[in-house]
Amino acid sequence: MNQKTKYPLDTQHLQQGLVTLTKRQKRLTFLAVLLSTVGIVSLMTVFMQQAIVFGLFGLSLDIHQVHIPYAVDEQLRAFIHQPDYLMNAFSWFGWLILKVIVSFIGAFFIVSVLKRFKYFLFKFQSFVLKFVAWILAFIVLWSALTYVQYDLKDDEASEVASFIEYDQNIQQSEIYAYLQQTDIPDPVKHYLLVQTALMHKPEDKTVAKVYAEKLLNDERVDRRFQEYGFKSEQIWTIQHQVYGQSVSTIAKTVDPQIDKAKFWSNIAQNILWLVTAVSFALSILIYFLASRIKQRLIRIDRQIDHDERTT
Repeated sequence: MNQKTKYPLDTQHLQQGLVTLTKRQKRLTFLAVLLSTVGIVSLMTVFMQQAIVFGLFGLSLDIHQVHIPYAVDEQLRAFIHQPDYLMNAFSWFGWLILKVIVSFIGAFFIVSVLKRFKYFLFKFQSFVLKFVAWILAFIVLWSALTYVQYDLKDDEASEVASFIEYDQNIQQSEIYAYLQQTDIPDPVKHYLLVQTALMHKPEDKTVAKVYAEKLLNDERVDRRFQEYGFKSEQIWTIQHQVYGQSVSTIAKTVDPQIDKAKFWSNIAQNILWLVTAVSFALSILIYFLASRIKQRLIRIDRQIDHDERTT
C-alpha cells in the first residue's frame, strides 16, 4: 500500500484539520485553567463566606471596629470610622472580583511576554511548566493586589489603632483619657471601653468582661439606655465574645437575624462547595481531553514528518 492510499486526504486538507484540532486544544486548555481558577476562588470563599453573609445582614461575629453612638460628640464620631459591615462585605466582594479578573488575565499576559525569551520559549513547550508559570504569575498578581487593598486602609486604621491601643492597662489608652475629660454618660463610656478591650491584641477578656457587666447593669437600670444610640448588633457581638451567648434583652432581639444569617450562610457554603467540586472535576476532565488532543497532534506531526522523509 503506497502513501497516497494510506493517506487519501490531500496535504492542505490535513493541515486545515491540524489547525482546527490545535484551536480546539487551546480552547479546552483555556477552559480548564478558567475552571481551575473558579474552583480556587470558590474554595477560598468557602472559608470567608460566613463573614460576607453576616456582613450583608449588618452583623459580625467579632468586634473589628468601634461603633460610636449618637450620644458622643461629633468630633470623636468623625475621627473614628463607623463600622458598616454591609459595605465592608461589598468592598471585599468587589476586591475579590477585581483580583480574579486582573490576576487571571494578567497571568496570561505575563506568560505571553516570557515566551518572547528563548529560554522560556523552550521551557514552555511543556504544558506543565507553562501552567506552573501561570499559577505563579496569578499568585504574584493576587498578592500584589491584596497588598494594595489593605495598604489603602492602613492610614485610617493606624490612626484609630493608636487612639484605642494600650499596653497593659486600658487606662493607658487615649480613648480612656478622652472619655474621662468629657461629660458623656457612663453607659456610653462602658460601651466604648468594652469595644476597646475586645479590639486589643491580644483580646483583653478580663477588662472586657468588667465593662460588659457594667453595660448589662446600665441596660437594666438606666431608663435612657435606648436613647444613647447603641447598636443592638454591636451589643450582640460584645456579649457573644464575652459570654458566648445573648444575655440582655437587646441582644436577644438580634438572635432571629443571626438565625437567618446562619441559614443563608449554610446555603452559601453548600453552593460554594458544589461549585468548587464541579469546577475542579470539569477542569480535570477537560484538561485530560486537551492533553489527549495534544498527544494526537504530536503523533500526526511526527507521522507527517516521517512520511515527508520517506517520499
